Amino acid sequence: VIRGGEEREIEATRLVPGDLMVLREGDHISADARLVASADLRTNNSALTGESEPVRRSSAPVIEEDLALSDVLNLVFMGTTVAIGSGRAVVYATGMNTEFGKIAQLTQAVEEEESPIQVQMKRITKFVAVLAVGLGVIFFLLGQYAVKLPFTENLIFAIGIIVANVPEGLLPTVTLALAMATQRMARRNALVKRLSSVETLGSTTVICTDKTGTLTQNEMTVRSLWTPWVEVAVSGVGYAPVGEFLSSGNGNGGKQKKLPAERVQKLRPLLEAAVLCNNSRLVRDEEEDAYRIIGDPTEGALLVAGKKGGVDPVETQERLRRVQELPFDSTRKMMTVICEGEGGRIAYCKGAPGVVVERCTHIMTEDGVREMSPEDRDRINGVNDRYARSALRVLAMARREVPAGRGDHDIDNTERELTFLGLAAMMDPPRPEVEEAIGKCRTAGIRVIMITGDYGLTAESIARRIGLVEGPPRIITGFDLDNMSDEELVEHLRAEEVLFARVSPE
Repeated sequence: VIRGGEEREIEATRLVPGDLMVLREGDHISADARLVASADLRTNNSALTGESEPVRRSSAPVIEEDLALSDVLNLVFMGTTVAIGSGRAVVYATGMNTEFGKIAQLTQAVEEEESPIQVQMKRITKFVAVLAVGLGVIFFLLGQYAVKLPFTENLIFAIGIIVANVPEGLLPTVTLALAMATQRMARRNALVKRLSSVETLGSTTVICTDKTGTLTQNEMTVRSLWTPWVEVAVSGVGYAPVGEFLSSGNGNGGKQKKLPAERVQKLRPLLEAAVLCNNSRLVRDEEEDAYRIIGDPTEGALLVAGKKGGVDPVETQERLRRVQELPFDSTRKMMTVICEGEGGRIAYCKGAPGVVVERCTHIMTEDGVREMSPEDRDRINGVNDRYARSALRVLAMARREVPAGRGDHDIDNTERELTFLGLAAMMDPPRPEVEEAIGKCRTAGIRVIMITGDYGLTAESIARRIGLVEGPPRIITGFDLDNMSDEELVEHLRAEEVLFARVSPE
């Protein structure tokens, strides 16, 4: 924070409204705040909204009305992290007054409903109680007027009838059955906190599930690389650099096979651009024996792809030292770095395919560099459209040799006459076990409905990959849901395959 005109580090619990927070790449945001300055700031809001990609944030005023608070671009929220860039923000809410805190309050305010077995046990308990007391009264009247028993003996006999009809073994029998079921669940790696939950699972007919981190890994992964001479599928998921480059074998029934080492080597220019035009870091956590990304998950996915292809990010960045960066901005939709090595200075660019292709005059082929033709441009745009329809995020890579010895390289002199290298398509991949689990749910007659804060096209693509939907689904957004009556919602749920997207945390 900035206090008394000085930058100082304090405990998050000591933040108060009015504090000026300093935000840098990798920081966890500790309060809700309004941005007053930003430099290419993007935040990872997946913990709050379910969006798997970093979201651009800006200090510019927002004049649109009827926006969800999480869609207001000049606000940052507690529980999110800074993926890339920097900024300063004035705190306006802390603790339970933040959006995260409000969600926590909502979850605490949810009243606990009785489980099906509790409802059934209450019903049978009332039935047994009425039956036992009724029989006791009948036998008391028979003993009193028909048999003429003494009052005391008759009363004891009637009470005995009532007690005899109460099943004392019911409670331990039910408890034992649930405890055995809990043990069976534990053997299948499912931890059950409350005994009654076991029976509730058996009564389930509908499962509502989140997408990001539940059905998916919440780790961006490069799925495909495309160059003018080969399209490569990249195996492996998550940030662990374990996987292979696979190509579809012509004349082999379209079956994928491992790309030969010499062909992988020809992809090196594309992979070098991916790891050099990059501000993220791939870090291994020795204690958990896992990898994590510091910075933008999209850039992290490119680092992992580079390492899978034999291009070590650290070694490459040391060999080709960065001398200048032209940061990404939302206007030109590109980022460029100028690196210097033994062969001179090279500018590496990455950005939106349409923008990068416009600035390219040459194209890298298997046989070398040649001039780019209109047919090449149409082909690249067609591949980009195909990836986009599959809800893949696509980045284009290019490079250009630039004169050494000059001071600063500006955008106009650097981001022109580029040589196109290829495309990288990535996504937050589904968990490998999810498709089988959904298949079992369908077999058991259980309906699975996805509710996510992510975009509809992304949600539909993931739903198709895991077999959640077959026909064209009805995508209901958070805005639609707010303006829909309960009766309309029931009609949609009955008639169609439904996905809920862009739903607010509440």
